[in-house]
This record gives sequence, C-alpha cells and structure tokens, in this order.
Amino acid sequence: MAYDADVIVIGAGLAGLAATAELVDAGRKVILLDQEPEQSIGGQAHWSFGGLFFVDSPEQRRMRIRDGRALALQDWMGTAAFDRPEDHWPRKWAEAYVDFAAGEKRSWLHQQGMRWFPVVSWAERGGYDANGHGNSVPRFHITWGTGPGVVAPFERRVREGVARGLVQLRFRHRVTGLSRSAGAVDTVSGEILEPSGVERGRASGRAVAGAFELRAQAVIVTSGGIGGNHELVRANWPARLGAPPERMISGVPAHVDGRMLGVAEDAGAHFINRDRMWHYTEGIQNWNPIWDKHGIRILPGPSSLWLDARGNRLPVPLFPGFDTLGTLEHIMSTGYDYTWFVLDQKIIGKEFALSGSEQNPDFTGKSVKGVFQRARAEVPGPVKAFMDKGADFVVEKDLGALVRGMNALTKEPLIDEAELRRVITARDREIANPFTKDLQVMAVRGSRAYLGDRLTRTATPHRILDPKAGPLVAVRLNILTRKTLGGLETDLSSQVLTEGGDPLSGVYAAGEAAGFGGGGVHGYRALEGTFLGGCLFSGRTAGRAAAKAVD
Repeated sequence: MAYDADVIVIGAGLAGLAATAELVDAGRKVILLDQEPEQSIGGQAHWSFGGLFFVDSPEQRRMRIRDGRALALQDWMGTAAFDRPEDHWPRKWAEAYVDFAAGEKRSWLHQQGMRWFPVVSWAERGGYDANGHGNSVPRFHITWGTGPGVVAPFERRVREGVARGLVQLRFRHRVTGLSRSAGAVDTVSGEILEPSGVERGRASGRAVAGAFELRAQAVIVTSGGIGGNHELVRANWPARLGAPPERMISGVPAHVDGRMLGVAEDAGAHFINRDRMWHYTEGIQNWNPIWDKHGIRILPGPSSLWLDARGNRLPVPLFPGFDTLGTLEHIMSTGYDYTWFVLDQKIIGKEFALSGSEQNPDFTGKSVKGVFQRARAEVPGPVKAFMDKGADFVVEKDLGALVRGMNALTKEPLIDEAELRRVITARDREIANPFTKDLQVMAVRGSRAYLGDRLTRTATPHRILDPKAGPLVAVRLNILTRKTLGGLETDLSSQVLTEGGDPLSGVYAAGEAAGFGGGGVHGYRALEGTFLGGCLFSGRTAGRAAAKAVD
C-alpha cells in the first residue's frame, strides 16, 4: 500500500505549523490535519499576547538588564522543581531550551521577519530566594503583532509549501485512531466533520460527514492540551492544589479538548505529568465573549491590594505578577474559588494590561501611534471597556459604595467595610516614608528601580484612599484555565516514548501535546513567555527529526 505523504502532522497550531515548515524546507510531502476549520489556523497562539522568553537579548541589554544562560538556567530549574523519575527527559529539554533561548532563538525568528517591543516585561517575579521560583530579571518580550505576528512567518512558510505541492491542508479532519500496518505507526484514521464557516474561536459543529484513513512514514502529534475541557481539567487536578474550583472560566476555546492525547495513549504513547497544569488566578469574564465561558487574564503590575474572598490580604510573596501557582494553591485553601484586586484609577491606568491579541489592538495592528496613545491615556481603551462593561468590575467614588458593589457580586456578603478600610489605611500609612516594613510596598519600589516598569508598568507609590487617585476599583478575579504542563514523553529528537522508555516507532510530538518538550519541560511552574517558544522549539525539532527519518 502506497503512502499518502511522507509525514502527517496532526494539529495546525503553532507547533504544527513550525514542524510542517521545517518538513517543507527538507522537501518532504506533508498532510496537515486539524479538526477545526481553516479560519482557526494557528490555534491558541493566534489569541496570545505574543510573549517570548529570550536570554541576553539586545532589548534586555538596551534596558540595562544583565542576563545570561547560567542565571536563566538557575531560574528555570528553581521554578520547575523537577523531582520525579519521569522528569529525565523534561530536564534535558529544559537545558536545551535555555540554550536555545540564550542562543539562536532570537536571530532565527528575526530572520523570518519578527520584531519585538523595546521594553522588556517582568513576569513571574517569584519573591523567594535566588534558587526558588521566578525570573530574576525581565525576560518577557512582546512580539510586534502579538500572537498573529508569531504565527505569520510559519503560516507563510506552510502556504508556500502548499503552492509547491508539498503540503495538503485538510481541515475538519478529527483523528480518532493511530495504528500500524507494518512495524511502525503509519496509519491515521478518523472522522471528516461537516464544513463550518464560524468565526475563529467560536464553537464549530461536530456533525460527521464521512471518514478517512491516511498513511505516512511518520506522524507528528501537535494537537494541544486540555484547557478547554473543564471536565478533564478537574479529573487531572492535583491534590496539592486542593479541591478543583467549582467555577472556572476558559482562556482557550472549547476545541482545546485533549482528545488526541487519549488517542496517542491508546496507540502506546506515554502521557506523563498529567497533574501538572498552568491556570491563571487573575481571570475576568470577557464582556464581549468569543467562545463559551471566555475569560481574559489581567497582566497586573505590583501595586493592587490582593484580597481573598473575605477581604484578607494574600500572604507574602503572593503579590500581583509574582507566583501564579503559589497563589492558586493558597486560593484553593481558603474554601473559595475567587479573590479580589482593590485599587484605584491611577493604578489601573498605569498597571493593567490584558492578555490576548484582541485586547491589544495597537500591538496586534503594529500601530506605533496606538502604542503612544495607550501610554498617554488615563486608562487604556480595552481596560476602560472592562471598567464600564465587565461583570467583575466595581467602580465607585467611596469605599462604602465599593464594598456594597463587591458584596453584590458574590453569593455571600463577605467583605466588611470597616475591616477593609483598616487594611487599606494600614497599607497607605506605609507610603509616607521611602522605607517600610510592608513587603508589597517594598516590591513596588523595587519594581520602579527597573526603567521599563517605571515607564510602563508601575504607578508612583501613593495612598489608595487618596481621592485624587480615584475613583476606587474592585475586580473579582476568577480561576482561568489555560495550559497543560504535562504531555507525551519525548526524547530530544521529539520521538514519542512508550511507558517502558522505548521509542514509539514513527510517532513524534511537539507543543502542548508534548508538555512543550519531553512531556513537561516546565516542571511544576512556568517562567512565562515560554509557551509559544516551547511550541516553536519542539515543533522545529520534531519537523527536522521526522524529515531525517523518512526516505
């Protein structure tokens, strides 16, 4: 029986596009499958802010940031906290990825036309000791064009492959099985779904119009994770994070359902670290949703008071932007699945950014004028829209009205005005001097020591209850599902491994389906800006390895 292609790639997200682009460069014939319609090409990456993790970049050096491989690897390993026998390959992938981020990553992407905003952002700051979780220095580089700007070079290369007759794009093909006709896995079968003209991100129909069976010398699985499947998220929820939330919102569309991971497992692939996952604690309901339960993440500066459901400040160092999963673990220990930011207009105008390409039209549209207008605005337009229309926002001139509004958003009226006033007033007293015992105030002042934060991300320290800084703002924060950190175990060539550690002949995996490399390159936590880069690095690796393996 003849082969239909040299390689079949399952999943047309960023990792799948990167793998296919490399196969095209090697002159291989590829069939690229995806269950979604063609308008969703690029997958989750399209919706992202386009953040990329670089080490010792020109942008960092211009901002007087001293970075290097040794410091980045120290941060990665302290964050990942690898502690399992199955972390053998994830650890090797981590070392390889840091080498990539400190080496050719930026030049490789720059050659393809990508550019970055000159101010480097500082995500996941940690707040522990030097060997603990977090980025010691700013490393989050925002791509000019956000997520679509990251996808574009790879989509272009794939479509050039289509024009050369090397690539067939087959959308609405949902894979249900991987099998062997000889020694290696070489057969991909599944269902052809009815055509769909829905807009990108919206739920497409699941009516079946036919079946397919295709054969190739190699198969690359790049189908993504489980973040859109709340049932599966809850089933894999780790005990260390407490009971799963009763209510969650979704940072990814519903088609990010994890089905293909089960198909790969049935074929013999080893799925490891399935209890490691990355969900955000600063989620807000999108006032203009695209998919069901559509949530947006606030990318906060450090000044907002972060309170639990009863109005208590979160413990040190769980400040905004410092430790995502540490915060999630604490929240789930409180017995409630939501928290609050309390701040004022001066803080929200300076410090709030929103994740997602659609929430950043200036960066996505590559508008220099728009970026300058954002910087000059009292409150950026997308943030102001949430203040005016968002279901999780309360905006009031006085604290009493703010508390009444907060309590109106929850099942129980848990916030006491007198106690909240005491908490805010105590914090405000610490602003009077350049020294303080309040570690969050220290963190704010430390943040402003970095030029990038002083310019764009950290408000001048001031009293929250100062009327001149008002009105007051409260934001109810929800748990927002996002990434699967575990995945199919792979060696450094992206070859999928069986439970016994042997190669699953003919099968490769990349992107979120492979835990961004090895079955979990991030370990327990991520440093941010590493998901898109993980898709690119593992996709490139899988494409190059599969190209060498086929005749």
